[in-house]
Amino acid sequence: MGDPKKKQKTYKTPKRPYVYETLMEELRTIGAYGLRNKRELWKAHTELSHMRGRARDLLSLDAEEKVERQQQIINKLAIRGLVMENGRLEDVLTLSVEDLLERRLQTYIFRRGLAGSLFQARQLITHGHIAINGRKVTSPSYQIKITDEETLDYAVSSPYHNPAHPLRRELEVEEAVEAEPSREARQLE
Repeated sequence: MGDPKKKQKTYKTPKRPYVYETLMEELRTIGAYGLRNKRELWKAHTELSHMRGRARDLLSLDAEEKVERQQQIINKLAIRGLVMENGRLEDVLTLSVEDLLERRLQTYIFRRGLAGSLFQARQLITHGHIAINGRKVTSPSYQIKITDEETLDYAVSSPYHNPAHPLRRELEVEEAVEAEPSREARQLE
């Protein structure tokens, strides 16, 4: 029983929120990754800050303890696809917010070609048309793991699961057009 835990913010806002360059950079990132609002971007910044902080703390430890804890962090991030399995703490310190945003389900679906745009990918996810390992995922910010990549597909209950669906045909045509070299390129050869 007992009282429920008080809700806490999962992000930190910028110290200087009205710096023009920061505002423009945030807007570029939001547009590039199809984020709904700045809160989603700030969550990624905060998560990255926590990862880097843990890595910096490990750098200050003695050798024996450092090796054991370093491998734990590297393994955890390798499962998420952020660093290589044989990575080092310096790789964790060089991570950027874009690396985290690339592992979002929304971005991954768009890059894989299951949706025509980032906004369409977000809509497919929130409406329950995407499944990982047979289970529907309705959170666009879900972080894709390496093991999830093979099992990602349209949900069985979704009309998009049918290969004859017009959306899937349209996406296949777009992929074929992008893969085919243009007429001018063929004439130049």
